[in-house]
Amino acid sequence: MTVTLEVAEGVATLRLDRPPMNALDVATQDRLKELAEEATRREDVRAVVIYGGEKVFAAGADIKEMQVMDHAAMVARARALQDSFTAVARIPKPVVAAVTGYALGGGCELALCADFRIAGENAKLGQPEILLGLIPGAGGTQRLSRLVGPSRAKDLIFTGRQVGAEEALTLGLVDRVVPAGEVYEQAHAWAARLAKGPAIALRAAKEAVDTGLETDIETGLAVERNWFAGLFATADREIGMRSFVEEGPGKAKFL
Repeated sequence: MTVTLEVAEGVATLRLDRPPMNALDVATQDRLKELAEEATRREDVRAVVIYGGEKVFAAGADIKEMQVMDHAAMVARARALQDSFTAVARIPKPVVAAVTGYALGGGCELALCADFRIAGENAKLGQPEILLGLIPGAGGTQRLSRLVGPSRAKDLIFTGRQVGAEEALTLGLVDRVVPAGEVYEQAHAWAARLAKGPAIALRAAKEAVDTGLETDIETGLAVERNWFAGLFATADREIGMRSFVEEGPGKAKFL
């Protein structure tokens, strides 16, 4: 299998495993979508880590596979390509990308689908599609610009240049830089902490933020308002408020 899903203590590791560079061919894209949807459904999954291994996250699409595809073939495939990444972005649980080595093209776009990105000091990120006479096709033009702003996104997309971990941190492309050997450990710790939190409230927070970024503020406020009120019907809200009153903040143990 080119992508696997392993679950332990509420944390799922969505692992890319297509040596040597985790190139994202069609089969890998389809498997990624399948496992992202599984992580969405499974009640024992409360947070997700996306990981490519110690040496590389994902170096991009399988160029040899793409080279033989003509216009008609890509018209037929482009939606499925985007859908596989969107399935990751729409996992209604906290998702962190553990980025080591190269995260280029589709690899960078996959990292953009996470809620949080932890990069090793050896990480290299970028959208080099322009160097092939293309543009990003798995959400890069949209998610990158929303994350770092349009001018910074255009710089990376227009030039195709790669950025190291520290510049990626400055740009807001990653959220934390750590020694390469600690990337997975720290990503897993971030996910494990949130896996103990109130699952429905975390889902509500993620949906409210993501929806707000995609629409006008009035619609975003309506989504927030509906989720906020709806959470008063959950056991987690009862547990959280009772714990606060009886024990003080930060001590609640959610179901």
